[in-house]
Amino acid sequence: MQAVVNIFQQWQVIVMVAGLAVLLSWESLRPFFSFSRQRTRRGVHIVRNLALGAVNSLAVTLLFVALWVAAAEWAAARDFGLMNVLTRGNEDLAVVHAIGAILLLDFWTYCWHRLNHRIPFLWRFHRVHHADREMDVSTAGRFHLGEIVMSSTLRIPLIALFGVYAWELVLYETVMFAVVQFHHANITVPPAVDRALRTIIVTPYMHKVHHSRIRVETDSNYSSLFSVWDRIGRSFRMRDDPDAIEFGIDGPDGERFAELLKMPLLADEPSDRREP
Repeated sequence: MQAVVNIFQQWQVIVMVAGLAVLLSWESLRPFFSFSRQRTRRGVHIVRNLALGAVNSLAVTLLFVALWVAAAEWAAARDFGLMNVLTRGNEDLAVVHAIGAILLLDFWTYCWHRLNHRIPFLWRFHRVHHADREMDVSTAGRFHLGEIVMSSTLRIPLIALFGVYAWELVLYETVMFAVVQFHHANITVPPAVDRALRTIIVTPYMHKVHHSRIRVETDSNYSSLFSVWDRIGRSFRMRDDPDAIEFGIDGPDGERFAELLKMPLLADEPSDRREP
């Protein structure tokens, strides 16, 4: 099992780096918003966001990956967890197990994201992500360490309760983050292509609405991988003029790395997301 997980983790790194390179190039050639054309500012912005993402990745690798694998192996050894119970004793249902595990993980990601917008304490950390006024592919990794620690800790018992195999978790993380990079990227996508893709996955036009300063738009489109959760949860929202969306929140935007880390300690501003 560990050998399989190691192979998947290697591919995870390859996919993340390749996705970053492709989308950075795409942003340079066909940006949706013009702020990506300002090279010096763009470079500082990207380095700052990637540095925060690197800190988070290191923390997850050192503190949580082994715990996630242990939880998965504990559940598998005891035939514990929802997917293990549903597929018990039937090796022909391995694909069903994997699909079910991925759907459960993605549904939890949707729920967790929605809670981050509903609970003021969680929003203090999550607003680090939304404070980015020039959203691009680097924003995909711009999360406060506190949010990462909380979500990673909660995932430990959920892996056991869902009966997720370790390799399924790595596969989900790889595909999900690739889609997260895609829908944060400041890229121009033909509207018809975006419309077709968002019947299945979250797309750039869909996620731009989520990063709007207008509160009813910020509090929508919580999905990370599959867009179906927003349709089921009645939180799906689109607009006809994505080029008019203004990103960020009213308040500090974390132009310096230290400001990003201190942002949850700042007083919560009720107006940091504008009413329409």
